[in-house]
Amino acid sequence: MFEKSLYDLIRGLRNHKGNEKEYIQNCLKECRAEIRGQDMDVKATALLKLIYLEMVGHDMSWASFHVLEVMSSPKHHQKRVGYLGAVQSFRPDTEVLMLATNLLKKDLAATSPATISLPIAALPHIITPALAMSTLADLLPRLGHSHPAIRKKTIVTLYRLALVYPETLRTAWPKIKERLMDKDEDPSVTAAIVNVVCELGWRRPKDFLPLAPRLFELLVAGGNNWMAIKLIKLFATLTPLEPRLVRKLLPPLTDLIRTTPAMSLLYECINGIIQGGILGDSEYDSGSEEIATLCVTKLRGMIATNGDANLTYVALLAFNRIVVTHPFLVAQQEDVILECIDSKDITIRIKALDLVQGMVSNDNLVSIVSRLMRQLKTSSPSSSQQNGQQGADLETDSSDEAGAGASRHKKSQDAPPLPEDYTVDVIGRILKMCSQNNYASLVDFDWYIDVLTQLVRIAPVPRQVEFDSDSSSPSRLLTADISEKIGNELRNVAVKVKAVRVAAVRAAELIISQLHSESSLSHQVVSGALKPVAWIAGEYAFQLSSPEDTLSHLLHLIPRVQYPEVITTCLQAVIKLFALIAGNDQALWTAERKSSMSLLMARVLHVLEPLALHPYLEVQERAVEFTELLKLTAEAASGQTPSTDQVQQDPPLLLTQAIPSLFNGWELNSVAHGAQHHVPMPAGLDLDEPIHHELNRLLAQADSLMLPAQGDDEFEAYYTQKLPPTSIANEPAINRLADAPDEFESSSYQQAGEESYLDADILARRKAERLERNRDDPFYILESGRSGGTSTPIHNILQNENGPSLDIDSIPIMKLDLENLSTGLGNGATAGKSQQQNALKPRSQRQRIVIAADETLGVGLGSGSRPSTPRYDESENNSDSFTKSRAKKLKQSLLQVDSSHLGDLSLDAPSGPLDGSGAGLDKLGRDEEAEMALAMKEVQRLRLEMQRANERIQVAQGVPAEGIVVKKKKKSVAKVESAEVQGDAGSAVKVKKKKKKAVVAEGEGAVDGGGEDKVKTTKKKKAKRIIQLDDAVASG
Repeated sequence: MFEKSLYDLIRGLRNHKGNEKEYIQNCLKECRAEIRGQDMDVKATALLKLIYLEMVGHDMSWASFHVLEVMSSPKHHQKRVGYLGAVQSFRPDTEVLMLATNLLKKDLAATSPATISLPIAALPHIITPALAMSTLADLLPRLGHSHPAIRKKTIVTLYRLALVYPETLRTAWPKIKERLMDKDEDPSVTAAIVNVVCELGWRRPKDFLPLAPRLFELLVAGGNNWMAIKLIKLFATLTPLEPRLVRKLLPPLTDLIRTTPAMSLLYECINGIIQGGILGDSEYDSGSEEIATLCVTKLRGMIATNGDANLTYVALLAFNRIVVTHPFLVAQQEDVILECIDSKDITIRIKALDLVQGMVSNDNLVSIVSRLMRQLKTSSPSSSQQNGQQGADLETDSSDEAGAGASRHKKSQDAPPLPEDYTVDVIGRILKMCSQNNYASLVDFDWYIDVLTQLVRIAPVPRQVEFDSDSSSPSRLLTADISEKIGNELRNVAVKVKAVRVAAVRAAELIISQLHSESSLSHQVVSGALKPVAWIAGEYAFQLSSPEDTLSHLLHLIPRVQYPEVITTCLQAVIKLFALIAGNDQALWTAERKSSMSLLMARVLHVLEPLALHPYLEVQERAVEFTELLKLTAEAASGQTPSTDQVQQDPPLLLTQAIPSLFNGWELNSVAHGAQHHVPMPAGLDLDEPIHHELNRLLAQADSLMLPAQGDDEFEAYYTQKLPPTSIANEPAINRLADAPDEFESSSYQQAGEESYLDADILARRKAERLERNRDDPFYILESGRSGGTSTPIHNILQNENGPSLDIDSIPIMKLDLENLSTGLGNGATAGKSQQQNALKPRSQRQRIVIAADETLGVGLGSGSRPSTPRYDESENNSDSFTKSRAKKLKQSLLQVDSSHLGDLSLDAPSGPLDGSGAGLDKLGRDEEAEMALAMKEVQRLRLEMQRANERIQVAQGVPAEGIVVKKKKKSVAKVESAEVQGDAGSAVKVKKKKKKAVVAEGEGAVDGGGEDKVKTTKKKKAKRIIQLDDAVASG
């Protein structure tokens, strides 16, 4: 019969495209029939085909016994196929694995190196604790084999055995150490030992510290990059235990960094220097600076000259570790690191962000944040419309600037949208970089406020979730809303920095106006920035440019706000704004004011009254309080007659004094984190006592409360219709300016211009403020066709004397004699030098910014200190915000085996305890063997009892009427013959079997003349069991 070979199977599989499943099933049937045959060649071929099909995805665990048969073949080519099948299909729970133990031991003791290699290579894949215990004694002699390949494979296999049976290391370590110390050993064997030692060294480095001289010799000798990498990793764990190794290791590591062309070895050298603490060694400062500079230079080359993403990633990893000890060196590579922020690989971007966050200082904060802002703006969906407008502005540029602007415009259009998680992470890092150490790195707060305003527009909209009306607690979605963090940062600036409080209040006013203009009546407001900006608008309402517009916007937004915490803050802001608008006690109480105040109170009450039935208690409480207060005020206002020409009437005191007095008091300052814990507990306060005894019943009744449906009447349409915006124009302000500058201007290749990440209205406002600030500055060059504002006296003189047109060519030019000028500098040198120095001095000192410290009850808990150089905080420099916290797993090797228990194994104490964890491994092994022996005895006993019970049942069921004698089937029993007594000697005749004690026939025996020696009879284990049913029946 013709059988298919493996090549025939592969060819047939390729020829049956579209019908592979049926063809494979037919091949499996053929393999099942072939592998059950007696011909070993056919069996091996069938097994080889099954191995191929198993790699494709078909199960072959049913052929485990046939694999064992092929493994036992005396022919090497068949045995090799069997071991391959065992590696591919055997698992620790395979039943026939117990039968393979003797075969493995036999092949390990073979003389042929090819045969010995088969079980050594297969054991790591099928090893179990019992199998490791059985084969350890056969593997240890292979460490002294004459063939180096056998020794190398044995060392690696012993490490795999140690993962499941730790006693292996203690037994094999003396021989492994002997192989390592042998200088004539084959390099491949030495490399294998170094590999095993490196895997064990990070768990218990102190056990391998005596090997440092030999390991250093191997590192200096070189020749094997892979072994050098392992040695550097091992020395990185040894140097903390022996600091003197630092001086010894620096020369060879420096030489390797300078000369090696292998990037893997270069990175491992740098990584080993970092992990070993060489860069931070205070005893070797000069060498530390030199090696740090060398490492940074090489890492820069890995990023700049190589386009490999893997090298860029590992270089950024090394930079993140060097920046802890040498931040100034890493900051010098800012241009290369910032290029990684725009990488297509998101992991490279995250590592670059980690690094950038650690090297922020006063000098580079603006450039770094500008780069990140440009990346966010070009990738945001809202930037596409603005890009189209910017493309139209390119037509007015010069040829060179237009080309550069067009390239940037095309790049921004081609930029793919960023993931939402990455956008949130970048915004969070911008906030951390600017606010770290109480704004120590921030110089221009006006720029920071504009950045925060732009971030609110770029921030992704949080996912809408349904608010649970049954819950009295606020929604937790706001904690993850990045827009709320941006608003909180704007609030911190407004509270802490009084010099820019007006700008922060105007930014809050702008954000509220934008939220009102962008949101429609049918959509809910989910932006978390509304809560802090509403607080700013209410707390500092007197600094708003238009309190009436802000109040109108908040009243439109409150019915569409989804989360109750935001509604609570907005209600408070509404009453504060109302108190500011209506609390003017200097204005007369005219009829116009009376009607406007009555309409305003009616409008506020129309918004607050539905909230009195809100399920959230805080909203309900504030709505009820403010509603009742406004009702009283409305009654007082309606009863107060207006002023006339003859009679002057004062406004109601509720409007001018009572309501404003509720919010006039001490100024609110920032409180340090954790200051609440230092507040002493008042005496007699019981926090466990319920506020109301029937609170549960009241909360249960909230389920039946439904918000009333709002009808569409004229009153509602009049007060809820969308008003024309007053603070923000429909089109950007820059389009309304005459001779608007081009959108794209030439800027530095490292620092992006403000036009690349700020919107047009923000740019127009900043430009207008800059022109107003510098209009009378003679050193400020204005644009052509623009004046600085009001005319100065010098401008008036020129205009009056020369008229509207000035002939430039008619101005006389003085001829300067430079040769004679040098002789006249003797007396006037000092005066000229002083004038030059005065000209070089700054024209005006920058306004000193004072940042308020956080208030606290403790000492030294505030964050008011502002160090000149920000420290690098490694706890903040991580990507946990993007990747989030994950569950901790056991440390496993690549072999998917838990190796954490090897850290408790001491190689120096063979019989001692394992670091206080109990008895030694020898005792544990003996206990396991004793338990195994007892278990085997118990199994044998139960098996015999079951066999006897089965025999009784069979005999009872098959007994005839006349009875029959049934004897138990017994093994061959030694027969004992009678001993004869000869004469007075009387020596007993003993019959022995398998070195057992003498057995003497019962009733016979003799003693010699003295009668002192006695013959002992041994008791048999079990008497022969004979059942005679005739007697049993007769007696019955």
